[in-house]
Parts: sequence; structure tokens; C-alpha cells
Amino acid sequence: MAKILIVEDDFDMRTVVADFLEASDYNVKSAGNGEEGLLLIENDNFDLIISDIMMPKMDGFTFLERVRKARNQTPVIFMTARDDKFSKQLGYKLGVDDYIVKPFDLDELVLKVGAILRRTKIAERKDLTVGNLKLDKEEHTAYLDGEELALTVREFDLLYKLLSYPKKTFTRSSLMEEFWDYDSSATSRTVDVYMAKLRDKTSGCDGFEIVTVHGLGYKVVLK
Repeated sequence: MAKILIVEDDFDMRTVVADFLEASDYNVKSAGNGEEGLLLIENDNFDLIISDIMMPKMDGFTFLERVRKARNQTPVIFMTARDDKFSKQLGYKLGVDDYIVKPFDLDELVLKVGAILRRTKIAERKDLTVGNLKLDKEEHTAYLDGEELALTVREFDLLYKLLSYPKKTFTRSSLMEEFWDYDSSATSRTVDVYMAKLRDKTSGCDGFEIVTVHGLGYKVVLK
């Protein structure tokens, strides 16, 4: 049973969401603000976090930033009334996985939760098959229609990351931090060049498309 943490200062909202998720066979714990949420994370492991943005003591942005700085990659959904472009850009830059805007249908939230948990399970696997492309993580090798595809180590790692989280947007800065390890010569243009190479090398793949998210970065869309 997947374990979910809800971080929400509105008691009624928190209770309704927790009860609905528990009725959908999830194990749920709750916190009233970001500080309480961090304390729970320090003492427990969660499969998913659902967090409000506007909260007392510690808002959702600061909470998410603290979670990611601790190298905690637990998927996070922002549950918020803020639907403006700036808030979404900031959330994605900090590492949020998805948004659901208040007021929302509880069934829609459960669908999002299920989709993200499935993506997480895919990311934990040792191999991925998407259409006619297979990636073997242990071998660090890609096969297109059974023939080995020539990818550098960094190209493989980038492609594996994107395919592990279909529809998730990765910013250029987050990709640089993870795959270039603060290489002083790397810029956002470097990421663009690698993505162009990956698009060219995977042009024969029939199961996905690498899409540019303007102003942010890249994501994979399954066909």
C-alpha cells in the first residue's frame, strides 16, 4: 500500500482529501504546514507528497526546495489555488511533479496520484521498453528494433531519465545540475544541443516524442 503525505493548512481540506485517499486504499499521513511536513519526512518514507503552496510558517515552495536539497526525490503534487504562469514555472524549477488547481474533483486527484506512482515504479526498473526502443540500465545500452543504438553515456542517461517520467517537464537547469555536475563549460545551450542529438538518434522510434516546453525545458510524450 502506497504511503502519501498531505501538507495542507486548511483542516477541512486536509481531512477530506485524506479520507478520500484512504478510501482509495492509500496509507495517508497529514501535516498542517511545511515545517511539520519536513519533520514527518525525516522520520518516515513516503511514496508521494501532496502539498499546498500558501501555508503559514513555511510555504509550499520553501518546503519543496528543502525536500529536494535533502536529495529526496519523492514525487510531489502541488494542490493549490495559484494557477498563474510564474507559480508553475517556479514549482517546476524547484522540482514539483504535477499540479492540481483548487477547486478540483477528488476523482481527478486520485487519477493523478495513480499516474505518478506508476511513473515512479517505471523509473525504478532496470530496463525500459517504449515502442520499438529498449533501454537496458544495467548494460547502459539502447536497442532500436533489436539493433544497438549508438548513444554516449550522457545521452543514455538523459534519455532514460526522460522516458522514466513521461509527461514530466524537466528544466534545463535541473538537467544540468544532475548530468553535468556543475561543469563550468556547460550552459543551457549545451542541454539544447544534446536534446537535438537525441531527437536525431531516436528519429526511428515510434513510441515517443521529445517535446520542448518553451521557457522551461523538455519532456517526453508517449504516442
